[in-house]
Amino acid sequence: GGGGVSKEEYIFNTAQEIMKKLPEEEIRFVKEAGIYTPTEVVLLQELERFVVLTTKMEESLAELKRALKGEIGMSAALEDLGNAMFNGKLPGQWAKAAPQNLKPLGTWMEHYTSRFEQYVAWAGNGDPVVFWLSGLHVPESLLSALVQAAARRKGWPLDKSTLYTECTKWTDPAEVPGKLLDGTYVRGLWLEGARWDLERGCLARQRPKELVMEMPLVTIIPVEANRLKLRDSFETPVYVTQSRRNAMGVGLVFPANLHTEEHLSIWTLQGVALFLNTDS
Repeated sequence: GGGGVSKEEYIFNTAQEIMKKLPEEEIRFVKEAGIYTPTEVVLLQELERFVVLTTKMEESLAELKRALKGEIGMSAALEDLGNAMFNGKLPGQWAKAAPQNLKPLGTWMEHYTSRFEQYVAWAGNGDPVVFWLSGLHVPESLLSALVQAAARRKGWPLDKSTLYTECTKWTDPAEVPGKLLDGTYVRGLWLEGARWDLERGCLARQRPKELVMEMPLVTIIPVEANRLKLRDSFETPVYVTQSRRNAMGVGLVFPANLHTEEHLSIWTLQGVALFLNTDS
């Protein structure tokens, strides 16, 4: 129909929009003196991966715009990039450099921007009081670093140290009084197969049509393995996305512990699990 935008124009405009959202400069994190703490090492590794992804996005978008203007030939890879953008999907070549994610391109870009903001705050102000695990490329590396830091501080053998979780009553990071000495608070976990009863602090049966619900802030607590005695607790797998594991078995981050007043078998049959990201 008349006055519509052609496919090429739509792709060109989308490329422009995305390029505007890319950070103008790399996040720098340098320590003047002393050795890096375990969590600072994680930050450095995360920033490296984020730079790789951002560079990939910048370079491919710049090439695509040139191809659309007819300055260079349209390769198969650029064709795929343009088609993905036209269909609102995450381009395959970006997905390879990004954490596992099933979101459409629009919400993926919001996720990307939120990741950047967490890294900026982390590099500028030190470890956040509440971590957003979903914003990390390798969330399990942060969990290992927290256990390592606690084991160092308390003189525990690292191979006999582990972690468990407790759920707080807080739903907003602003409610948290301050940083934990060991471990951390995390936000943004989603529950499927059950709901969380905030008042009673335990798992409860799902309500109709409520497929997933966001959890309150969760506390990650490092502990000596032989001291860990959990009662009335359902060991709940935490996955990166709602597809749970891919064909390679990748996607499980860690097991969380959720309090239950009912028999564990109920939650096993319901396939109760937690996710760092919903698909929408």
